[in-house]
Amino acid sequence: MAVRFLGLLLCLSIWLAPVQAATLLVVGDSISAGFGVEIDRGWVTLLQQRLNEQQRDVQVVNASISGDTSSGALARLPALLAELKPQWVVIEIGGNDGLRGQPPALLQQNLERMVELTRAAGGTPVLLGMQLPPNYGPRYTQAFAESFVLAAKAQDVPLLPFFLQDVATNSALMLGDGIHPNTAAQPQLLDNAWPLLVPLLDAATQ
Repeated sequence: MAVRFLGLLLCLSIWLAPVQAATLLVVGDSISAGFGVEIDRGWVTLLQQRLNEQQRDVQVVNASISGDTSSGALARLPALLAELKPQWVVIEIGGNDGLRGQPPALLQQNLERMVELTRAAGGTPVLLGMQLPPNYGPRYTQAFAESFVLAAKAQDVPLLPFFLQDVATNSALMLGDGIHPNTAAQPQLLDNAWPLLVPLLDAATQ
């Protein structure tokens, strides 16, 4: 009788235990870390707020570091995947590779490897691409932008070609350095990424 009662309690505790929210991991650089922006007004925080408003049981974890490169993000990713076990991974990285003049081929290689690691860990990857100012020269800026496209095609992964679309060319939405989006730009960044994320979020609930 006692054993049966304990078994019943165990079943009830499992049934009543709250379902753990799915995790969406953002691995990025200063654009997602919110350089120059109040921490609660960055696009990643706005993403969590929108998910909450839509009653989506998703926890957003921001693992973005200002100044990080694709090589740095790749080195950090395995530990993040092991610890957080995210269902989705938003990869917003590469801008600093370009600003430092690193080989676009290396960026493509790192992006593809991050996608592979994410999938191997059971997560769904998404790429947010970047573009460089024209003063870096047409040959390099084109090769840099294409590294995201080539990585996305090679790995068949969703890609937003230019995360700063409608932001980078609007001085009212950029900080004085001309590189980082300001606070007013953060809702636009979320709106840029949102159409890429919604199908993946919806697919997980079907």
